[in-house]
Amino acid sequence: MSGTSGTTAAGSASSGTANSPWRNWAGNVTSRPVREASPASAEELAEVIRRAAEDGLRVKTVGTGHSFTSIAATDGVLVRPHLLTGIRRIDRAAMTVTVESGTPLKRLNVALAREGLSLTNMGDIMEQTVAGATSTGTHGTGRDSASIAAQIRELELVTAEGQLLVCSEKENPEVFAAARIGLGALGVVTAITFAVEPVFLLTAREEPMTFDRVVSDFDALHAENEHFEFYWFPHTDNCNTKRNNRSAGPAAPPGKVSGWIEDELLSNGIFQVACSLGRAVPPFIPSIAKVSSRALSARTYTDIPYKVFTSPRRVRFLEMEYALPRGAAVDALRELKAMVERSPLKVSFPVEVRTAPADDIALSTASGRETVYIAVHLYKGTPHQAYFTAVERIMTAHGGRPHWGKVHTRDAAYFAEAYPRFAEFTALRDRLDPDRRFANDYLRRVLGD
Repeated sequence: MSGTSGTTAAGSASSGTANSPWRNWAGNVTSRPVREASPASAEELAEVIRRAAEDGLRVKTVGTGHSFTSIAATDGVLVRPHLLTGIRRIDRAAMTVTVESGTPLKRLNVALAREGLSLTNMGDIMEQTVAGATSTGTHGTGRDSASIAAQIRELELVTAEGQLLVCSEKENPEVFAAARIGLGALGVVTAITFAVEPVFLLTAREEPMTFDRVVSDFDALHAENEHFEFYWFPHTDNCNTKRNNRSAGPAAPPGKVSGWIEDELLSNGIFQVACSLGRAVPPFIPSIAKVSSRALSARTYTDIPYKVFTSPRRVRFLEMEYALPRGAAVDALRELKAMVERSPLKVSFPVEVRTAPADDIALSTASGRETVYIAVHLYKGTPHQAYFTAVERIMTAHGGRPHWGKVHTRDAAYFAEAYPRFAEFTALRDRLDPDRRFANDYLRRVLGD
């Protein structure tokens, strides 16, 4: 997004009047802020917030815009964190790394690997900033290891009053319990301290499997693998499974040519063409799905974690994801498949299924319960309301909790029932941001006002 950049009072952040709208990665959310700011320190950020309060403006921070909801949209001051980047310190005794909030996950992963360190688990893309990813509950898949936010050991945030709070289990523990997944509602995160461990190897085993076999064996596949996930291709009985487990080595990454064919040519290039064709001629989608679902072959490779967990995602899409009690996985998946088969819907994107252990974060989608994640996608520009509405009806019937950064229609009344600690979070918000300096339409819907 372009903007006229200028300098305010001495010592304050670079800021300017916004002259074009902000759009998210998927292109489904647009907002027009009054101005933008790019603070380079917590002190500059506090000044941005104070100036916004003087002018009666709301404040939102946006990273790379990978959320599909309007969680970062604002008509006030849009804070860009691209100057709040880099590793502050690595503590090898405590096995932690402290990183500035605007640091992209990709940069963090590469830097940690260079130091012989790694996060324990991560999601399947790494374009997001660390604060954006954790604040919305970004996760991967894991039998024992949870979301990125669950790996936080300390965080800093600037409150609506411009105060810098350091939060951990020992310092401001009630804020720490909520702010690890804070939705941008409690303050602006400026730094995060993650637990890390010595870098290790993962062996990935990717294998086609039928829908009935995956669903029948789901509990065993989950129990037997540290990280299990699968993709089901609607209009087919075909799935692609992925099992990641720690390995003694040696490293055996995909070959350059075969890796490019699988990850770039098939998963991005040809898939982009197939999605474009399906959007133009929807009746072709089931036939395309049958071909696409058979294109990826079985393969096994071993590499360091971020190179196994993450994949390039160049085909743009819209996504809805719900977190269900893990015991509801099989019933919900069978209902989803039956719904697609009996409907006139044409779905070009696979359905993604992952898991997580229970955690103790107030608004984590895995808070207090073992979880299965079921994510549905549609190619960018494809009408999505009928499909997503039908999926949401199934997921809410099973007590589902929607991902905070992905399309859904739930509101505060629903979340008050879905999250036992919802009132704890909203009470903390009342204390830290009574004037709703960090509010927007999305937060008013999901948290109340």
